[in-house]
Amino acid sequence: MPAAPVKFAYWVPNVSGGLVTSKIEQRTDWGYEYNRELAVLAENNGFDYALSQVRYMASYGAEYQHESTSFSLALLLATQRLKVIAAVHPGLWHPGVLAKLGATADHLSNGRFAVNVVSGWFKGEFTALGEPWLEHDERYRRSEEFIRALRQIWTEDHTELSGDFYRLRDFSLKPKPLNTAERPHPEIFQGGNSTAARAMAGRVSDWYFSNGKDFDGVTEQINDVRKSAAEVGRRAPKFGLNGFLITRDTEAEARDTLREIVAKADTEAVEGFGAAVKQAGQSTADKKGMWQDSSFEDLVQYNDGFRTGLIGTPEQIAERIVAYKKLGVDLLLLGFLHYHEEVEYFGERVLPLVRELEAELPDTEPESVPVHA
Repeated sequence: MPAAPVKFAYWVPNVSGGLVTSKIEQRTDWGYEYNRELAVLAENNGFDYALSQVRYMASYGAEYQHESTSFSLALLLATQRLKVIAAVHPGLWHPGVLAKLGATADHLSNGRFAVNVVSGWFKGEFTALGEPWLEHDERYRRSEEFIRALRQIWTEDHTELSGDFYRLRDFSLKPKPLNTAERPHPEIFQGGNSTAARAMAGRVSDWYFSNGKDFDGVTEQINDVRKSAAEVGRRAPKFGLNGFLITRDTEAEARDTLREIVAKADTEAVEGFGAAVKQAGQSTADKKGMWQDSSFEDLVQYNDGFRTGLIGTPEQIAERIVAYKKLGVDLLLLGFLHYHEEVEYFGERVLPLVRELEAELPDTEPESVPVHA
């Protein structure tokens, strides 16, 4: 059976400041009208998903933000095929409340709603809202319990849960989200680079998002997640990789753009962000948390997007994307400097080359291990 084509998602710029913390010109906008036009443009240029970011308080160059679940629903209603992933924090949501919102959004969009469960790195948001800030691995334990509750609510008639973080007593949700041949409930994504994140992904998630990584980093993470899934008899989650895409007619132009982004970095904002996020990974026992080996340049794109290496000509970008696909990457989550222009350029110049290269790949058989909740 032919392997499924690699899928593409984009970071929704519903947070001000663009996707790089730099004073370089970024032709993007956090407002709805711009994003509505972008969503339509993206689905017409080969994008399968959009990920709405979540930030609850102004900081680190992100002074203004639209809330992720409501913004995602607005984008779903403005499009026909695009799936929209809303990022949510378990520490700030109850799974039963999110399940209800998700079921409604799924019906309104004919089955295109998804969630990205974010365990949390920004301590200030939790403390400002009067919520406890848990130790690193405890945040992932809470997220795992959250996902188990969410899936049970979405697929079973009555939910009973006596957990360490959530309690449900004969909870029933109607209507359920749509159950389609493609998916039995809204897809559940999660992020994180730590050992705890990888283990949790193997046990409960549908998709695992990684920060930007080179080939060796991706291979290590995929192997860890697959091992975790095999230990509990699940098929491994699909793998998504973050990347900031700079494609120009020549490699020199693309490299010059990257140099200008870094040269014009907002140093104070980058260093403030770095100080906030590195404490998250430093609290892990093996120091494998997110951003632990990120340089200043890496942090200018705040999810290490430069490290994926999607910088060059359309041909170079396409070859690198397919190389990641061969390692097991199912989806590329992309950010851009000038969204409207570069999303269209990607659809016209890069995507056809990706599909041509994919057509040359040998067929592969799907995994046979069944999925269990």
